[in-house]
Amino acid sequence: MNVKIDPSWANYLQDEFEKPYFNELTAFVKKEYQDEIVYPPPKYIFRAFDLCPFKKVKVVILGQDPYHGQRQANGLAFAVDEREAVPPSLQNIFKEIESDIGNRAESDEVLRSANRSGDLTRWAEQGVLLLNATLTVRAHMAGSHQGRGWESFTDAAIRALSEERGNLVFMLWGNYAKEKGAHIDKSKHLVLEAPHPSPFSAASGFFGCKHFSKANEYLLEHGETPIDWS
Repeated sequence: MNVKIDPSWANYLQDEFEKPYFNELTAFVKKEYQDEIVYPPPKYIFRAFDLCPFKKVKVVILGQDPYHGQRQANGLAFAVDEREAVPPSLQNIFKEIESDIGNRAESDEVLRSANRSGDLTRWAEQGVLLLNATLTVRAHMAGSHQGRGWESFTDAAIRALSEERGNLVFMLWGNYAKEKGAHIDKSKHLVLEAPHPSPFSAASGFFGCKHFSKANEYLLEHGETPIDWS
């Protein structure tokens, strides 16, 4: 696993590449790709960083693992390639966006048609960092690459954003994301918390959280162009 990451991020994460845990992580991931089916494709491991350079980040959405089904993971948290079916959590994200900032009178059928693509590249290119805590996973084995070092690496990325940037929006959905973002400097950034958009928890507070309008209002207040969430 040659680390090929956007140079703007490399400036802040270079120390991580030289730490013992990262050498161990690299050896583990290389062997996994050699011996097992692993997602996402190697070229997409650092895709979230490559599509959203450090200085362009406006919003951070934290996920946990890449999708572990065939052809789903594409390096962006919650996203899938355009040709793939939209997963349930992302369907619920789209529903909340429509309720929050869309036409509330639209039917579910229109909603599904308007949001048929789960490819969130359009968000990433506007400054939304769609970051999973763990950047790789073995096929059909959720959590299989947790505890191997990725969490330390992504913690470092979050810490760099918290310390070096200002007026960012962090969306933390579910207990895992809340714990991972516990050290974000709330005096410098807007931290929005809600239950996870999974079908198991969305109705307990994700629906109605209005994170997307709140994020855009905050960005406008601080002189930034809001995100087009369509």
